[in-house]
Amino acid sequence: MVNTKVSLSGLTLDNPVIPASGTFGFGYEFADIYDINILGSISCKGTTKDARFGNPTPRIAECTQGLINSVGLQNPGVEKVISEELPKLAKVYSKPIIANISGFSIEDYAYSCEKINSQEQVGLIEVNISCPNVHNGGMSFGTTPESAYEVTKAVKAVTTKPVYIKLSPNVTDIVSIAKACEEGGADGISLINTLLGMRIDLKTRKPVIANKMGGFSGPAVFPVAVRMVYQVYEAVSIPIIGMGGVSTARDVIEMMLAGATAVQVGAANLVDPCACKNIIEELPRVMKQYNIENLSDIIGGSH
Repeated sequence: MVNTKVSLSGLTLDNPVIPASGTFGFGYEFADIYDINILGSISCKGTTKDARFGNPTPRIAECTQGLINSVGLQNPGVEKVISEELPKLAKVYSKPIIANISGFSIEDYAYSCEKINSQEQVGLIEVNISCPNVHNGGMSFGTTPESAYEVTKAVKAVTTKPVYIKLSPNVTDIVSIAKACEEGGADGISLINTLLGMRIDLKTRKPVIANKMGGFSGPAVFPVAVRMVYQVYEAVSIPIIGMGGVSTARDVIEMMLAGATAVQVGAANLVDPCACKNIIEELPRVMKQYNIENLSDIIGGSH
């Protein structure tokens, strides 16, 4: 009998498979399709201080082995997430969840993280620093070590739960940014977020997406994600949640060998709502195939 359990900053997960933020709603939407309690955890839809309608449509463009999205963090705001969305999830999901928080200033991040930190069902806070810094010309917080450090430090000052910083791959040196987050007190790192991409319609000769560019995700980005997880694992001593193009149990194992303790599944959920379920069911068979008894034993096994 294989053991799929992993430990993430004191949280024991039955398996390392977690639906990625933005691809699984607030979780309860999937409860009619299958028993979502089989999931290791759920990274909920990205939440901001204030409600956001999101970007204009069209927001989605298809690509070979992937897709581009520019949804724009559509969500009801942290107060309504706490009062309406989390209680709905609690009715159908009994495990600790991951709250994904975004912001447009350090004050935004601190406010939302402090609010969500008080929620009992939140086991871990994932801070997305790929958002534009409104006080710095729209440049993402996650593009320099200095700004990544400042956000991490501010969030850690107002929270008691483990904080994982979600990093953008659209940088020249992912390692220096991950190290800055560790220095700022981060309990872990989540990576990667989407790559920046675009498509052009040949008939109209204009960008397919109203926002021109968007986040490119799907199987095509998997090798980039594996590379970045591998690099960051060598540079930091805190756990990593790996993501980016994961769509099979074999991908999960490869990501863990690169250094991930847990693995998020994103775009695959948009193609097949049962993607996570299928991966979880396939995992024991693939573990046996590669003579893996305890999944936690292979973390960073390729180094």
